[in-house]
Parts: sequence; C-alpha cells; structure tokens
Amino acid sequence: QSFKLLGFLDVQNVPCARESVLYGSLGSLVMGLGYFLATSRVRRSCDVAVGGFICTMLGYWFYCRYNLAQQRIRQRMLKEGMKNRVLFEGSYLDPEKEQTGSERSDS
Repeated sequence: QSFKLLGFLDVQNVPCARESVLYGSLGSLVMGLGYFLATSRVRRSCDVAVGGFICTMLGYWFYCRYNLAQQRIRQRMLKEGMKNRVLFEGSYLDPEKEQTGSERSDS
C-alpha cells in the first residue's frame, strides 16, 4: 500500500519524493522554530515554516532529480560502451588492439 501526499504524489514510487518531503519537513521545523525563537511571533513563525517547507522540498527535489538524470546518462553511456566493446573486440576497429608497423604507416 502506497502513501499519496495531497492525493496525487505517490511518495513510495516516485524517485526523490520521499527524501524531498523528509528534508522539507526538517527545513520547516528548523526555519519556523528559529523564527519563533528570534521574534516570538507565532502566526508569522507558522508562515515561515510553511514557506521553509516549500522552499526546502522544491530545492531538494530539483537537486535530486538533476543528480538522478546525470546518473541515468552515465549508465546509458556505460551500457553503450560495453555493447560497443563486445561488438568491436578483436576487429580492426578495436581501440585497444595493438597496431603493427604496416598498419601504422597506412593510417
């Protein structure tokens, strides 16, 4: 059984959603409590806490999704490189194959 935040964000299955909500709630607590301790204004502290939640959650969401996209790109490049290595291994296109003297003069 999955948990849906606000009825549409499936926290269990969406990458980075769980961490974003957790860091957002921590940011909310820190910012709201910090503002309350500095000013002793309850209503404004709640507003700051909600703003802190939104900013922290969105900030970590974009950071996490960017890193996930970079990781997927690296995985795709590695997979393609491994496929090419198997394809070209032992042929004249193999970059690791040592060239003989006659082949060097041709290129």
